[in-house]
Amino acid sequence: MNEVSIIGAIVIGILAGWIAEQIMGREHGLLTNLVVGVVGAFLGALVAGMLGVGFAGFWGSLAVSTVGAILLLAIVGMLRPRRML
Repeated sequence: MNEVSIIGAIVIGILAGWIAEQIMGREHGLLTNLVVGVVGAFLGALVAGMLGVGFAGFWGSLAVSTVGAILLLAIVGMLRPRRML
């Protein structure tokens, strides 16, 4: 999130967390979406940097944050034991 304000980062985090939640078929609340989105932003920025992918502004940050949030939810899903019904 190179060029966005704190308010922008919060909005991007909530949106990225919500988009990732929808794609991954999960149901979380607003606060969880924010946390997933913000942590996903750091993860996405790390991966983008390692791959040499540049991003800037709202849309670039949203895209990278969403990809990072999806990765985060996938990793957490693999680590968490499944419930047997």
